Amino acid sequence: MRTNTLYTIVLIAIIFTCFLTSAHAFQKHTDKFVVVLDAGHGGHDPGNMGNGFKEKDIALNIVLSVGKQLEKNPNIEVVYTRKTDVFVDLFVRGKIANKADADLFVSVHCNSHNSAANGTETFVLGLHANQRNFEVAKKENEVIFLEKDYQKHYDGFDPTSPESVIGLTLMQEDYLDQSILLADMIEGNFTNDLKRKSRGVKQAGFIVLHQTYMPSVLVETGFLTYKPEGTYLNSSSGQSEMSSAIYKAIMSYKSILDQNVGENIYSESTTPMVVKENVPIEEVEVEKTEVVYNNIVFKVQLAASSNKLEPKPFNFNGLSEISREKEGRLYKYFYGYTSDYNKVKELQTTAQKKGYPECFIVAFKDGKRIELNDALKTTAN
Repeated sequence: MRTNTLYTIVLIAIIFTCFLTSAHAFQKHTDKFVVVLDAGHGGHDPGNMGNGFKEKDIALNIVLSVGKQLEKNPNIEVVYTRKTDVFVDLFVRGKIANKADADLFVSVHCNSHNSAANGTETFVLGLHANQRNFEVAKKENEVIFLEKDYQKHYDGFDPTSPESVIGLTLMQEDYLDQSILLADMIEGNFTNDLKRKSRGVKQAGFIVLHQTYMPSVLVETGFLTYKPEGTYLNSSSGQSEMSSAIYKAIMSYKSILDQNVGENIYSESTTPMVVKENVPIEEVEVEKTEVVYNNIVFKVQLAASSNKLEPKPFNFNGLSEISREKEGRLYKYFYGYTSDYNKVKELQTTAQKKGYPECFIVAFKDGKRIELNDALKTTAN
């Protein structure tokens, strides 16, 4: 009996030690900022071959260089969808990112066109704004035809059909703001640091982005079909410069998420899709009459952050009536709660004076966020 008791105690101690060890290991993993780097194409899929350059090789070289720089930071974990010249199905690339519980997914490609088009462009998932964006996505998405049993893995998705693209956007909506932020930083570095021509941040229906559950971007580093650009991208110096620009953007993105609210934190209104010219805050007299919308609640969004802060005045420059909601990996912070649109405009003015010049009004119906324009189309009392 005594032996059994001793055996039980030892067994419990071993199990408890293993639990602590595994818990520590798990915590250590989650404490790191996980970046998944995806080199487009590979293996029997060379990508585009403009002027004889190989997209698959250029993309891989840039990705490996970005990863090498990121791996120097002990707080960052890098995961690759491929590190050699192999073909990886698009749905597998997404699975790799999701299994890693990544904070970012960055896919690197090279562009092509039957004209003298040139310049970089970084895409986030969304409806193609024009035929050109659709054609770029279509070209990359058609890789699925090289995959075995692609119909089973993509549930009837047809990369040649504009209608199929519409269904891709829904799962990435929660991460669109962060994706745009990173994309804007990447394009900014290409333009400002490297003096490369930027074609901007765009939205299109790339299925590889649809497969991921985190902020995701697809970088088109330039056109191989434009010989000066293809030559640059095929050179070791060009690949080194492009990788450094992407690396710096990732680090800047992480830095912003790590910042405290009130210290130049990322505000959604600074992203290129919704940016407006900086207009000095003027002293204006807001109309005092009530403009109440039934079943609609207006709030002022102050900021978004990876940091979970108490919604108290001392964290928000003295503002009270602060609420916090988690969306994806970000916490979003709101000021005020009213169905009176004139009232929320007063609250926005107050927040601007308190140090949030880029705050903006958002609307909710039945607890769910809706477009402000849709809310204002309903009848007010």
